[in-house]
Amino acid sequence: MTTRILLADDQQAVRIGFRLILDSQPDMEVVGEAADGRTAVELAGKLKPDVVLADIRMPKMDGLEVTRALAGPDAEDPTRVVVVTTFDLDEYVHTALRHGACGFLLKRSGPALLVEAVRAAMAGDTLISPSVTVRLLRQLRDPGRASRTAALTERETEIAHLVAKGLTNVEIGAELFISPGTVKTHIAHIQRKLEVRNRVGIATWAWDRRAPL
Repeated sequence: MTTRILLADDQQAVRIGFRLILDSQPDMEVVGEAADGRTAVELAGKLKPDVVLADIRMPKMDGLEVTRALAGPDAEDPTRVVVVTTFDLDEYVHTALRHGACGFLLKRSGPALLVEAVRAAMAGDTLISPSVTVRLLRQLRDPGRASRTAALTERETEIAHLVAKGLTNVEIGAELFISPGTVKTHIAHIQRKLEVRNRVGIATWAWDRRAPL
C-alpha cells in the first residue's frame, strides 16, 4: 500500500525538499501541501492523508495546534502527525506528544530518518530524533502514572520496559518468545491501563518508576 502524506510547512523550499525525498520512495506519495496550519487542517479533512508532517512555527495555526486538531483526544477521525521542526525546545516536544503526535523529528536529522519516521508512524510506533530522546523521556515524567504499577501484569510490565529500550514489536516478541501480534495486543492493553496514547507514554511511565531498563 502507498502511504499518502500531507506536508505542512511555511517554507516552500522545505516542502520541495521533503516531497523529493518522500516521492522517491516506492511506497510513499505526497498528496498535498499547506503553507499554514489552518490550511493543513482543512486539507487533512479533504484529502484524508495517512500521515501529516507538520512544522511548528507556521502562520494562522501553529504545528502544535494542528497536532491537537488532527491527533488530539477531541479529533473525530484521528490522523497520524509527525512534527518536523528546527526547534527542539522541551516545551515543544512535550506539548506535541501530549497532543497526540506520533513522532518528533528535527529537520537536520536527514532524509533517512524522515522516511523512517513516516514508516514508524504507519506501523503504530513513535520515532523521536535521537538527540532529544533521553532528555524527552526524563522531561515527560508524570508522577501519577508511577502509582499505577499494580494495574499492569508482570508480563505487561516486562513489555513496558522493553518498549522503553526502543525495541520494536518484532524484537520484543523474539526477546520474550511470543508473536509480534501478541506483543501488539499487550501494548494496546498497557496504553489503556496507563491512559497513554503511544509508546512514548509507555516509556515515560517506565522512566518514572526508575526501574532498570
